[in-house]
Amino acid sequence: MTTGVRRRMWTVLPLCAAGAVAAIVIAPTVGSTSISLTRAFDTSIPWADNVDAQIFFVARLPRVLAAAVVGATLAASGVVLQALLRNPLATPFTLGVSAGAALGAMIVIAAGLDVGALGVSTVPMASFAGSMGATAIVYWLARSQRRGLSTNVLLLAGVTLNAFFSALIMFVQYLADFTQSFRTLRWLMGDLDVGSYGPLVAAAPFVLLSFAVFAVLPRTLNLLTLGSDVAAARGVDVARAERLAFVSASLATGAAVSLAGPIGFIGIVVPHLVRLLVGADHRVVLPASAFFGAAFLIGCDLVSRTALAPLELPVGIVTAMIGGPFFLWQLVRHS
Repeated sequence: MTTGVRRRMWTVLPLCAAGAVAAIVIAPTVGSTSISLTRAFDTSIPWADNVDAQIFFVARLPRVLAAAVVGATLAASGVVLQALLRNPLATPFTLGVSAGAALGAMIVIAAGLDVGALGVSTVPMASFAGSMGATAIVYWLARSQRRGLSTNVLLLAGVTLNAFFSALIMFVQYLADFTQSFRTLRWLMGDLDVGSYGPLVAAAPFVLLSFAVFAVLPRTLNLLTLGSDVAAARGVDVARAERLAFVSASLATGAAVSLAGPIGFIGIVVPHLVRLLVGADHRVVLPASAFFGAAFLIGCDLVSRTALAPLELPVGIVTAMIGGPFFLWQLVRHS
């Protein structure tokens, strides 16, 4: 590890981590009702009388934590997929995972099967199942005769599945009644209306498993960006590395979409902003993107909650308004 990379790890990463923690602590204090952070953490006040604590820990903190988890997973997944596909414009939704998750959620909503189990709605469970189904299809299509994955087929299969699942989603919406169509439309916009810790607990095992894999990938991703031949010459088991990168990024994306719906552009905006600050070494870019993504989506959700208060915008609209122009700028920059 070079001195420059080591310096960035010991300076940028703590700053990004501190920013994410600060966002998690401060964001729940902002809203239509102002609360005191000191009073919220004052254990001398009985819980039944501490309205500030109830608002902080019950009404707002689950939503902020969901924003942190979704932002971190989508940003980290974007970094991994951009390295895997060697495409700076790849996003976590490029490979059809988001469309598969959306289709699963749409079917449950339109069929009236949205019931609760152990504090978790069947919508996120169906969404996660749909994302894993899409992942399995893309993986099967991308397997070539040689060992490993064909990244070209992986990309083409993902784009094709996106289009196919989008058509099925429109078909399901066409068959649904007005109330169901409205619910599906709101879900497709991306929404962080998480009212309890149940969905977070349900998504936690998949998120933790994905990040455990992410933790061992940075050096390999550095070599994969140089090409599979170069990586193999440096001792990387390319087939295994590509499988780990694809499956872990898809698992993380599926967990994120099951929590908040398909919130776009996080996976491209955050990694590129981080690269502008710290360079291209994935040993810094990957963890910094996770922390920055958490803080970024918390900030976007804060805007969605307060910009038109008492109305509340779906957070996907805010990220799209930021990410759309940024994506076009990146497209022109890399063309």
